[in-house]
Amino acid sequence: MLRLGVLVSGGGTNLQAIIDKIESGYLKDCGIVSVVSNKKDAYALTRAEKHNIPAYYIPKKGLSTEEYDQILIDHFTEKEADLIVMAGFTCIVGKAFVDKFKNRIINVHPSLIPAFCGKGYYGLIPHKEALAYGVKLTGATVHYVELETDAGPIILQKAVEVRNDDTPETLQKRVMEEAEWVILPEAIKLISENRVRVEGRKVLIKD
Repeated sequence: MLRLGVLVSGGGTNLQAIIDKIESGYLKDCGIVSVVSNKKDAYALTRAEKHNIPAYYIPKKGLSTEEYDQILIDHFTEKEADLIVMAGFTCIVGKAFVDKFKNRIINVHPSLIPAFCGKGYYGLIPHKEALAYGVKLTGATVHYVELETDAGPIILQKAVEVRNDDTPETLQKRVMEEAEWVILPEAIKLISENRVRVEGRKVLIKD
């Protein structure tokens, strides 16, 4: 079984997408061993608890990046997590955490990287920027996490059409429903089936 550790900060809709796919049998060889939030009031923790998944509030306030990294490393090592999934996690991790779990941390980002990504691009911001730029397509990307924000090797991408009457909020909702909730579980499935290989900047997926 692929043991998943999930990092969250907010409502947990991507976490819910993973839970649903596990319970439906789509992710048949996967299980969530821990959900960790840096925010006490994150509804994602409630989602986890409703499905009897261990949920933890681990605040970063007052800690250096290095100190927080070590706490997370110790936690996920104790839980024997095979893959760390950042599902709306707004806290920046450091070199120690990235190095410890190299090519074992994935993130879902609400744009087609390299567009509208990098430091500060989270929440509604990528969608506001996409509308301001006038792109006709946006979407979501699942990628491996490296020290530079949103810069790791790309596993999957899915495009979503931008409509003339879109607001940042309607675009965000559609990108989640049509892209994020689809490709994040798909990437986890591919990894669980040992079908993903990283070669430099490229991710190769076996048929």
